[in-house]
Parts: sequence; C-alpha cells; structure tokens
Amino acid sequence: MKIQASAFPAPRRRRFRMVGAVLAVALAGCLVAGGLWALRSSPVPKGPPPAPGPAAQARSAVTAGVPAALPDLAVLIDERETRVRTHPRDAASWAVLGTAYVEQGRRLADAAFYPTAEKALRTSLRVRPRGNAPALEGLAALSNARRDFRSGRKWAQAALKLEPRRWTTYPLLIDACTGLGDHKGAKRSLDRLDELHSGPAVRARAAGVYRDLGWREDAAAALSDAAAAAEQPAERAAWLERGGQLAWERGDREAALRHFSEAVRTDPDQRAAQAGQARALAALGRTSEALSTYRVALAKQPAPEYALELGELYESLGLGQAARVQYDLLRTQVRNAAAGGADEELVLARMETDHGNAVEAVRLLRAQWSRQPSIAVADALAWALHAAGQDKEALKLAVRATEPLHGGGVRSALYAYHRGMIERSLERYGAARRHLREALQINPYFSPLHVPLARAALARLGEPPTSAQRVQ
Repeated sequence: MKIQASAFPAPRRRRFRMVGAVLAVALAGCLVAGGLWALRSSPVPKGPPPAPGPAAQARSAVTAGVPAALPDLAVLIDERETRVRTHPRDAASWAVLGTAYVEQGRRLADAAFYPTAEKALRTSLRVRPRGNAPALEGLAALSNARRDFRSGRKWAQAALKLEPRRWTTYPLLIDACTGLGDHKGAKRSLDRLDELHSGPAVRARAAGVYRDLGWREDAAAALSDAAAAAEQPAERAAWLERGGQLAWERGDREAALRHFSEAVRTDPDQRAAQAGQARALAALGRTSEALSTYRVALAKQPAPEYALELGELYESLGLGQAARVQYDLLRTQVRNAAAGGADEELVLARMETDHGNAVEAVRLLRAQWSRQPSIAVADALAWALHAAGQDKEALKLAVRATEPLHGGGVRSALYAYHRGMIERSLERYGAARRHLREALQINPYFSPLHVPLARAALARLGEPPTSAQRVQ
C-alpha cells in the first residue's frame, strides 16, 4: 500500500519537510564543493589555443585564395580524398579538393593537376547543382590558372550572382579582368573588394591593380603591408616575391635580391622568388650563382618563363647550344601545359620572336589577342610584327602597350625598348631616342640580351640635333 505524506499528523509533516530541505541544502553544497574541487584539480589551459594542423591551414588558405604551403596542400588533398571516398555526396569536400588541386598545379607549374581539379569541382556541382558558390569559385581559379580568362570571368560572375558579398571571389574576377585587358573592370572589382574585406590578401591584390595602372609607389606600399600582416609563411613569401618583382621592374637589383632571398628563406618552395634571385644575381654580375639558381628553380617548378630567361642568359654568354636546350625545353613545357588544358603560348611566341620563327609567333599572338587582349599580349604581338617586318601595325600595338590612355600604364623597360626599336625602324628617330632612353632609365638591366642592343641603337641615334642644326 502506498503511504502518502498527508497520512501523518501535521507536526510530523513539517518535520519531514524541514529534514528534506536540510538534505537538499547539504546535497547542493556537496555538488558545489565537488565542482570547485574538480575545477581546482583539472589543469587550466595556459596560453593561446593550439595552432591548426597542416590540413586546416591549407584549407584556410585555398578557400581564401591565398598561397598555401606545398606540404600542407598534400595533407589537405589526402584528407579530402579520403573524405569523398566515404562520403561521395559531400559537395563541400569536392569543392575544397578541386581548389586544392588548382593551387598544387599552380605552385608546381604542372598542368597535369588541372583535369583532376576540374573533375572534382564539376562533381561538387553535380552533387549540389544549386547555390554552390565554392565550386563556381574553384572553377574560376582553375580557368585563370589555365589562362582562360573569359571562362574565369564567367565563373566568378556566376559565384557573385549567388553570393554578392562573397569577398574571396573578387580577387579571381580582378585576375580575369586583368588578363582580358579590362583594367577599369579590375579597378571596379577592387573597389568592391575593399568595401567587403580588409587584410593582407586584399592589399596584395590592390598592389597588382596599382602596378597595372602605373602607381608603382602605391603598389610597393601595399605589398609591404601585405607581407608584414601575412599569417602564414607561404603567404608572406608570395607577397615578398611580388615586392621583389616591383623592385626589379624599377631597376633596383639589390632591393630585388633582398626581397627574393627573404621569400625563399620564408618558404623554400617559393620557386618564383628563386627565379627572381637568379635574375637579380645575373644583373649584379654573379653569373655562376645565377645559372645554378635558375637550374634549381626549373628543376622544381618547370615554368616556361624560367626556361626562356635561362636560355637568354646562356645566349648572352655566348653559350648558344646551352640556350637552344632551354628553348627546346620550353617547347616541351608548353606542350605539357596544353595537355592539361593550360595556355602558355604567350611565352612560346615571345621565344619564337627572338629565337625562332617570327611569322609563327605572329600567328600564335594574333590568336592570343582575339582571346585575351591584355597589355602583355599587345606588347608581344607588336614585337613579333616588328620581327616579321610589319612595323606600321607593330607601332599601333606598341603605343597601346605603353600609353596610359590606352590602358598601358605599366612602367616596363621591355615595353619601352620594343616601342623604341620599332620607331627606329620607321625612322621616327626622336621618338625612338626618347623611348630607348626611357627603357634604360626604368631598368638598366631588364634583359641580358636586349640591354646591349638598346645601348648600341641609342649610340647610333646619337644626340638630338640642336636648333641651329635643324635650321640648316
């Protein structure tokens, strides 16, 4: 039979309630004391939380569009591959995997990674066909890496249509606009990026736009800020390398070498900086060091640009056979890139103009111009047309590459040299003299092959005639 409290007389019921209350208070005290003892006996964490692991660091980098360390990328790719094998409908993991492959291919100059990247990104879109901005962003990054800037712009705009405030897409749109020669579009995209986000990645992207507009001091300041604020070594090394490029473009060999060397110390896999070291060492007369540094960079990152630079350095030293080996290597590298869907024909055409078949260079560059009418292509096509004897058409493109009114705001010694030599062929001696001098003032070391030719051409042009001479 169940006994109820109401069966007891009132005094006894009050005593039961008092005892219950005392027990409850005692129990609460025990719990509090026990909790305090547990807190005292548990170790209190000291200092900042543990740093994220390699995969997390790489994922943070690739999803933010900043350079990632190669060892971290390898860990991330292995982790995401394992994930999608067991969870094949994880669209987010497919997108991260594809973007990581793009970054790996870019850093290794190996386009063989790009088809795998595309497969992963398109799988992400197939699994999640709607609202999948990360996959669209990854396809934009892939297209830019392949130098297919029209597709890069298309994918970036599609991602922004889904998420207009997605700041990580704007750097990709800036790159695509720059590759298409749309500097106004690049500046508009930068302005929008500045409204949405701040930080080293944004400052570095601003530096690229400033450089293309001819704002060299602003570009250098932005890169300095970016390098100082970068959180990971690979990112800092990338911004240091770009700072070295700016120093090189203004002819400051020592500053360029400092930037490049610091970038390599920060991230030994920063091969663009290693090639920059070689370029600066050659300009400083440290030729043996330059040759060995170029060879190491090429062995680790077989970029056609490095093969062209090394070949021209060999040629300037009278080592024609060694130069031809590099030019043949460049052709192989361009074919390998094409097999992965990447377009390196701009570098191939530059090599053909000076060391091969200028008519073939014109053909390649006309096709490039129809796809991506950038300032770099305008300059290369102008020089190829000059080499093929078509100076009048060449001059129109050379003017476009060097006049801010037409978008050519970059202060490039090479572009000024090309324009000066074209003008000299057209007997426009005053303009030729002015632009050849400008090239040597911007960077007296811009090319081991062409600087001596520029000096010789300028010497043959002589000084401009005086007023009295013009009257006579």
